[in-house]
Amino acid sequence: QVQLVESGGGLVEAGGSLRLSCAASGLAFSSATMGWFRQAPGKEREFVGAVVRWSGRTYYADFVKGRFTISRDSAKNTVYLEMNSLSPWDTAVYYCAASTGDAYDLPTFYNYWGQGTQVTVSS
Repeated sequence: QVQLVESGGGLVEAGGSLRLSCAASGLAFSSATMGWFRQAPGKEREFVGAVVRWSGRTYYADFVKGRFTISRDSAKNTVYLEMNSLSPWDTAVYYCAASTGDAYDLPTFYNYWGQGTQVTVSS
């Protein structure tokens, strides 16, 4: 059974930083594309970034603009989302997802999802 467990969310002031973690179990971590998505109230779930299986290449949404960094630790089966220069516009529930394919920027590409972690950025 695949499980993804996010942690690290919370309340931060504008301009601050947070690091989200997603611990994965029940899947071959190196053969999974790991993505981060977010969903704000009343909005659709949107792509934030991903690290593609095997190659480890990372891709980001345009609004990230160099502020966010994704990394993965295969020894710990964990993927991270380092977020800097946060703004109130970044307030959302952040989700970790896993895919057994290479496509990465739409929710429909992903087979497994975590429960989400709330990120709130105050102005």
